[in-house]
Amino acid sequence: MMKKSNSKPMTQIMERLCKFEYISVVIFPEDVILNEPVEKWPVCDCLVSFHSKGFPLDKAVSYAKLRNPLLINDLNMQYFIQDRREVYRILQEEGIDLPRYAVLNRDPDRPEECNLVEGEDHVEVNGEVFHKPFVEKPVSAEDHNVYIYYPTSAGGGSQRLFRKIGSRSSVYSPESTVRKTGSYIYEEFMPTDGTDVKVYTVGPDYAHAEARKSPALDGKVERDSEGKEIRYPVMLTAMEKLVARKVCLAFKQTVCGFDLLRANGHSFVCDVNGFSFVKNSMKYYDDCAKVLGNMIMRELAPQFHIPWSIPMEAEDIPIVPTTSGTMMELRCVIAVIRHGDRTPKQKMKMEVRNALFFDLFEKYGGYKTGKLKLKKPKQLQEVLDIARQLLAELGQHNDCEIEEKKSKLEQLKTVLEMYGHFSGINRKVQLTYLPNGQPKASSEEEDSLKEGPSLLLVLKWGGELTPAGRVQAEELGRAFRCMYPGGQGDYAGFPGCGLLRLHSTYRHDLKIYASDEGRVQMTAAAFAKGLLALEGELTPILVQMVKSANMNGLLDSDSDSLTDCQQRVKARLHEIMQKNQDFTEEAYQKLAPTGSPSLVNSMKIIGNPVKTCDQVYALIQSLTCQIRKRLEDPKSANLQLYHSETLELMLQRWSKLERDFRMKSGRYDISKIPDIYDCVKYDTQHNSSLSLDNMLELFRLSRALADIIIPQEYGISKLEKLDIASAYCLPLIKKIQLDLQRTHEDEAVNKLHPLYSRGVMSPGRHVRTRLYFTSESHVHSLLSIFRYGGLLNEEKDEQWKQAMDYLSAVTELNYMTQIVIMLYEDNNKDPSSEERFHVELHFSPGVKGCQDDENAPMGFGFRPASVENQEKQEDLGSLEDLSKDEPDRAILTEPLSIHRKSPLIRSRKAGSMEVLLFSSLFTGLFSASFRGVSSSAPNLRELARAQRKKTTSPRRWSKRDELLSMPAVKRFSVSYARHPSNGFEGCSMVPSIYPLETLHNSLSLKQVDEFLNKVNKHPTHTCRTCFLFWKIFCVVDFIPSPLRVICFEFKVLALLKELLG
Repeated sequence: MMKKSNSKPMTQIMERLCKFEYISVVIFPEDVILNEPVEKWPVCDCLVSFHSKGFPLDKAVSYAKLRNPLLINDLNMQYFIQDRREVYRILQEEGIDLPRYAVLNRDPDRPEECNLVEGEDHVEVNGEVFHKPFVEKPVSAEDHNVYIYYPTSAGGGSQRLFRKIGSRSSVYSPESTVRKTGSYIYEEFMPTDGTDVKVYTVGPDYAHAEARKSPALDGKVERDSEGKEIRYPVMLTAMEKLVARKVCLAFKQTVCGFDLLRANGHSFVCDVNGFSFVKNSMKYYDDCAKVLGNMIMRELAPQFHIPWSIPMEAEDIPIVPTTSGTMMELRCVIAVIRHGDRTPKQKMKMEVRNALFFDLFEKYGGYKTGKLKLKKPKQLQEVLDIARQLLAELGQHNDCEIEEKKSKLEQLKTVLEMYGHFSGINRKVQLTYLPNGQPKASSEEEDSLKEGPSLLLVLKWGGELTPAGRVQAEELGRAFRCMYPGGQGDYAGFPGCGLLRLHSTYRHDLKIYASDEGRVQMTAAAFAKGLLALEGELTPILVQMVKSANMNGLLDSDSDSLTDCQQRVKARLHEIMQKNQDFTEEAYQKLAPTGSPSLVNSMKIIGNPVKTCDQVYALIQSLTCQIRKRLEDPKSANLQLYHSETLELMLQRWSKLERDFRMKSGRYDISKIPDIYDCVKYDTQHNSSLSLDNMLELFRLSRALADIIIPQEYGISKLEKLDIASAYCLPLIKKIQLDLQRTHEDEAVNKLHPLYSRGVMSPGRHVRTRLYFTSESHVHSLLSIFRYGGLLNEEKDEQWKQAMDYLSAVTELNYMTQIVIMLYEDNNKDPSSEERFHVELHFSPGVKGCQDDENAPMGFGFRPASVENQEKQEDLGSLEDLSKDEPDRAILTEPLSIHRKSPLIRSRKAGSMEVLLFSSLFTGLFSASFRGVSSSAPNLRELARAQRKKTTSPRRWSKRDELLSMPAVKRFSVSYARHPSNGFEGCSMVPSIYPLETLHNSLSLKQVDEFLNKVNKHPTHTCRTCFLFWKIFCVVDFIPSPLRVICFEFKVLALLKELLG
């Protein structure tokens, strides 16, 4: 008995309860409980009593009748909890889903309840048939010997579960027949994918849930370094939260644990344990003590005439000051985020015409959509078999009619044979039907292309999320939660309790979506781990929390099936970049019509694109030569690079780029520049210990080329950018619009049903969070729509002009780039008023590059005060007066970029290692509690007061030249962490992430909604019409003058046909 009373969870919670001024805790000695009459037991006003082995529950009931204390857990109901039959009866009466079951009572007085017929693969209990696998539970809840019986088709036998002994919780037995003595419940086995969910309530309005490996899986208990069973905190759905409330109230147990089985899209309660605590969570101890303490004081304070009211905590209602100086309620947070750091993506394209490929395309339904993605091991094996067969035929008959290039087939075979097995994660093959064959890449391409249909085969490998990428995503998630209001009192050294408490009290509607790429899904899982302070591996988090969004093209895009516009843009890029001369004024106008400073700077660095490509090619040759010499050195024989890569694999990467970059014609394949930059960026960051010569020069030149090629592939002119952006992310734009509309409610929104909301402060209020994890193409496209789609007029809106200048100076949308939209509501305004809703738009270019210190453009801070508010507050005097009794207000006189002048340094324990991460990210966003002040929102008076002493007027940058000529930005000082080898493979540098910068902080919802409506209803029609005619002049511009008139007329007819058809 005393084991539970003196356990760590009980001790932690009682210590916290003692901090309430009027509460003191007395633990009844075991000797008194067992041997003394209840009249001699200590007198108390509130009784926490629970049944455990050897506990005299009858005496506790007598004591309650004698002293009439406030009962935290009802005592009489604890008799029912000891009998599984009563538990199931109560659950059924409350309408709570539980597995289909039947009770076998071996009671001589009730023979009608003891009808059992056993077959080879089933049992019939009182007329109810249960096919194997089924579960057999003793009716006594104290008996943990639960058996699961398997069908003969699976090998038969049974799994025998028992209370944990050491590292075992079950064993397999060959015995297949059910027990013949004792009374049992027989129930349907629920397939839960190997996990059970344990739910812990503290009153009807608070529930904590953890998943653990099912004891039925293999019987081995997974334990951490401290010997605790490994559990994964998980989110409960709205229905599961309602079930938790019902269980708590039905059994009258304030502190109550029960088991959930998630199977076939539903949740079933399979056991109610009564008084149970979470074993190892400081947050839970804080919350449990707070809920219990407030409950006790609320019930007993009036009786003893103690003045008491439950303090209204900042996180209870997510109200924050906005940049316009008014108090508003946070309603919605939407973020579109690029995946984290990855290994270099590698890709090989080939046009195939062999019948074997067409047969494969037809076999897997490729003709339905014209596209096919092959990832399953069986499918990849079939592709490999075709490649082997064609190569064998080529080897036997050199003159055989196989149109596929031998070198490409050999590469296809080599890549598919890598690793020795298929997993579907590190390789995939895409096939796209081309009714007229592969179009020409440029005007100089040979005219030997054959007519007729073909398939474009694209082989992709690499691109896995690295350990550094996982750390980046988790740290960003941890920082991201600090944008939410509230959070007094850290736990486990983490700030941001506001979001976590909001989530625990049913008012956070969180959905996380990810494309079907493995690196994107694992980024989303790592981010969720940091955001919700979860523990354990990423796989269970991914399964439980991340929704795949690949069904409707929401976040996925087939980058190899380009739009007509994008194909033409790439062809024009190819033409411009193949001219062996310095960029002329005409080239600047053609390649950078938007006048983007980052683009213009890169063009100045390059000068002559062909000569720069010559330099890059020579540097790649030098690099491969150096790697070959290292391979010949015996000292380097067993050298292992980052993420378990070897020198041989590194050489393969660079040798392929060396072969592919320079074509047989002597011209350069410009489409390989992003891959070159990808590889050199990866090796500069992760394999710098090799100290290869000229690596930084290769990085500098390839980056300058990539800073032109990558953004311009998504359109050169504004109209092209919009056209291509619409093709990529129109479904995402529609979804964002739905997220922002208050009237659009998802069915599974995470809030209580109105009928069960009593006792919850503001039950109707909730914050909707939607997180979309995707690839670079969607981030570029979404940003293009905001920049060029006409959201605001730069000439009329100074803040938007500054934002556009800042975005023009950003050179790269790196890993973990974020576009964030935040919606606020002012409940004091008329619902029809445009001032009712307030929208803010924020942006971060993601991970800090290797050499970004000197070139990083400066933004204007996160959530700076609006110009209008500055004017209003000019003569308000000192902010010191605000520290009295008034609520926090955003009376700030300048952008709060000062919050990030020094990076946050914090030690985070990750398993058995310590990771020191210097995160300059969001230092200005961390909750006030983390800085030792009490405040309901970030960016409030304490920091404003400190800054007010330094300066009285904000510094404004309005000219684009000033933006580019700024000195090195010290608040972006690079911060790196070195991973010890016992935590991750090898050593690597983990760069920090740029803070969020506010693009605009005073948009109305009506403005945004009308803008998104315009984009959705006419995504490309208006710009398409203008674009087609504009395109005519671009194409004709390349033609000699005498032929222009004829070509112009021909082109008009062709493009009008395209427009109308």
